[in-house]
Amino acid sequence: METPGTSVPRAVLVEDDPTVRVAVERYLGANGYLVDAFGDGVSARRAVRADPPDVLIVDRMLPGISGDELARDARERSAVPIIMLTALGEVEQRIEGLENGADDYLVKPFALRELLLRVDALLRRSRAAAAPTREIVRGDFRLDPGRRRVYVRGQEVLLAAREYELLAFLVQHDGEVLSRDDILREVWGWSFGEGSTVTVHVRRLREKIEQDPQHPVHLLTEWGAGYRFSADGSGSFRPAND
Repeated sequence: METPGTSVPRAVLVEDDPTVRVAVERYLGANGYLVDAFGDGVSARRAVRADPPDVLIVDRMLPGISGDELARDARERSAVPIIMLTALGEVEQRIEGLENGADDYLVKPFALRELLLRVDALLRRSRAAAAPTREIVRGDFRLDPGRRRVYVRGQEVLLAAREYELLAFLVQHDGEVLSRDDILREVWGWSFGEGSTVTVHVRRLREKIEQDPQHPVHLLTEWGAGYRFSADGSGSFRPAND
């Protein structure tokens, strides 16, 4: 929702079920969001490419192009926060959505209030991550919170909203072992949730920051405990199978 000193947040909603689409559009609109709603992925992709929104809410099953494809396309072009709506509750299905660029997911049927809280939280964290502050430098990693940019070994790396927040949290706790519950609480703002959500985002981060993602030296798994970030790359090589 809108806060003092900020513009009205714009959401793009992509949902082919007209009943759900109208209900979500009206509810978000009544709670401070400007909503552009679409019933198919092709029209939504065109709109998102032309003017990336503050947040993208997309159904996974869409006519034309799928929600997964739309999320991938948006993610390749910007760091817009993405919430995936899915009628599929299985863990593997939700993981696929996260791997395709979503920052969060919500299983149908869902309460409109829960969706609003998720959107608010995602947008709030995205804005907080972009708030000006001092640069963070750890070894080969440089984070510029003011411009929300990340440089690894001198090269800029494009990260999604949640990937950036996760990396910033890990970098600021260089050397500490952080459990999945710790990460879910501090990065996602969830008091409970599935560890697979963290696992997927760690995997995505490794693909972008490690020279050999299958043998990471910076983002390390501590078996049975969680994850540890090593800025100097002194971590031992180990298979990245989680």
